[in-house]
Amino acid sequence: MKPAFTFPGQGSQAVGMGKSLADNFAAAREVFAEVDDALGQHLSQLMWEGPLDELTLTANAQPALMAVSMAAIRALETEAGLDLAKEAAFVAGHSLGEYSALAAARSLTLADTARLLRIRGDAMQKAVPVGHGAMAALIGLEFDAADAVAREAAQGEVCSAANDNGGGQVVISGARAAVERALPIAQERGAKRAMLLPVSAPFHCALMQPAAEAMAEALAQVTISAPLAPLVANVTAQAETDPDAIRANLVKQVTGTVRWRECVAWMADQGVETFYEVGAGKVLTGLVKRIASNGKGVAVGSADDVKAFVAARG
Repeated sequence: MKPAFTFPGQGSQAVGMGKSLADNFAAAREVFAEVDDALGQHLSQLMWEGPLDELTLTANAQPALMAVSMAAIRALETEAGLDLAKEAAFVAGHSLGEYSALAAARSLTLADTARLLRIRGDAMQKAVPVGHGAMAALIGLEFDAADAVAREAAQGEVCSAANDNGGGQVVISGARAAVERALPIAQERGAKRAMLLPVSAPFHCALMQPAAEAMAEALAQVTISAPLAPLVANVTAQAETDPDAIRANLVKQVTGTVRWRECVAWMADQGVETFYEVGAGKVLTGLVKRIASNGKGVAVGSADDVKAFVAARG
């Protein structure tokens, strides 16, 4: 079976990410230059020199992480002859990584993707006043149990499962007081750890509705083509190629649960055994075995990783 190519989301950012790709491959340098031009900002300089607190701002982190993913994909295409149309069973991305997946599969242009992610990051940050929302990781509870904890803690406020990452890792999101109420409930229900996350907004919950409306408007202005390989969408955990459905799912994704465990499990059920994580970090790679017993995760985010990919192809 052909492999799947997956793309990481927010949290994988680090100062210096993508620098080795730019230093070694002209195609990668072209990606960073195009993203800088699209945003009217020296984002690549921020990525490579910091400071980290500025890079971590949602409006910067989202296009920056996409840029690294795209730099790696373009390097694989030019150095290894990778052809996603022929070689990828599916593409998929975690939250903002879904945009990277669509750009990699030529469903969105690179410039449009960068601008959309800047809009998305700004809109998500503005949707809820700082300090009014929160997210927490519940470790050691499966999704249904974590979802029940969130619903019990809500008490009339927003509190719901935001990310089903697999391997007993579920992130909840909502009003700060409700998320804080969920922590002791989760521990009583057997969670190994229940901790607030250092995020600036409560992503993937109903509080993000203003951001969803902003993205609906922004997405209506761009061309979305059928991807070179089917996209396994966060909100449905099913493959999709229809541009209108992809557009609608990207809007739903802002407030909806990222069903990553189900996405990987579905791809594994279709016969996928190798999952390439293209971009910064190795978060998704670490989750593969926990979700798909026969799955193999391979991270491709540096020049050395690209060279290893080339060598493996002979």
